[in-house]
Amino acid sequence: MTTERILLLPGLLCDAAVWTAQRDALAARAQTFVAEYHDLDSLEDMAAKVLRDSPFERFSVAGHSMGGRIAMEMMRLAPHRVERLALMDTSYEALAEGDTGLEEKARRYQLLDHARKHGMREMGKLWAPGMVHPDRHASPVYQEVLDMIERRTVEQFQGQITALLNRPDASPVLKSLACPTWFICGRQDTWSPVERHEVMADMVPEPYVQLKVVEDSGHMITMEQPAAVSALLEAWLDTPSALPA
Repeated sequence: MTTERILLLPGLLCDAAVWTAQRDALAARAQTFVAEYHDLDSLEDMAAKVLRDSPFERFSVAGHSMGGRIAMEMMRLAPHRVERLALMDTSYEALAEGDTGLEEKARRYQLLDHARKHGMREMGKLWAPGMVHPDRHASPVYQEVLDMIERRTVEQFQGQITALLNRPDASPVLKSLACPTWFICGRQDTWSPVERHEVMADMVPEPYVQLKVVEDSGHMITMEQPAAVSALLEAWLDTPSALPA
């Protein structure tokens, strides 16, 4: 079996732990590399760093949440290097104008202020309940999410908030995609709902696009439903690359 190469892009305040189950499940057929953004405060700069850091010249990319936005920025910068794309629990729109955008900015800065005053884990207790299925709020997965948030610094949180508030509209990227592109979303994801992924999928030219919904899962699908997500990524890897051999 040909060894595949995959770049795995974590989302906001996430790290390699978000991909642990998938790396284990795919180990027999894929080399994996998990991106790290450090203190960068621009999605484009994050994408450029991932491209520089990649140990592979050509690769498939799976991005979760903010990582999906970074993956789309990578497609702006270097589409010739990407064999397949998996965009998971993510979005594509720029910050809304008017009151809606101001409200989002205020919510994000309130969380940042809470992190400065009380620490990252306490901030996570405000934020994390909306990130997992309500039935898992007393589960080990929920604690793992809080542990992951606690490993991040306030400075990294500030940089990632700045990047998201200045996010570009990724519609032109979606409309230009010419590689196998799978959208994967938790059925109960309230942060990036299935309906938004349907809109994104409709932008991608046929025959490259597929939409897959993971049942009984909130936003953190790789941790909430690890076996289901790993099986989908296995099938994703089976789709032929659009790049020339």
